[in-house]
Amino acid sequence: MPFKIKRIYEQSAESDGIRVLVDRLWPRGLTKKDARIDVWMKEIAPSPGLRKWFAHRVDRWEEFAVRYTSELRLNPAVDNLRTLGSKSIVSLLYAAHDDEHNHAIVLKSVISSEE
Repeated sequence: MPFKIKRIYEQSAESDGIRVLVDRLWPRGLTKKDARIDVWMKEIAPSPGLRKWFAHRVDRWEEFAVRYTSELRLNPAVDNLRTLGSKSIVSLLYAAHDDEHNHAIVLKSVISSEE
């Protein structure tokens, strides 16, 4: 499946394919028109409790990845995302500042491991 990861604040491009916002909360300072998303999958984002616990703390990254992976294994939205990926390139859009420690990385890894 052709999944890409992209920060939502980056310029959209034709090569993005289907643009899927994978955050539970709407990105700050961005209008829906400017976001140019095709689908907003709030339900695939980390649970509110896990998101608050993680708080973008790098020292919690490994445990966050384990917990989020567990959530995803039980989440039916993963299959919906795979279905989109079977038809087109899909860009997983996230708002976090950290390009190396964000839930979109975990999400892509889980989807790729279950192909």
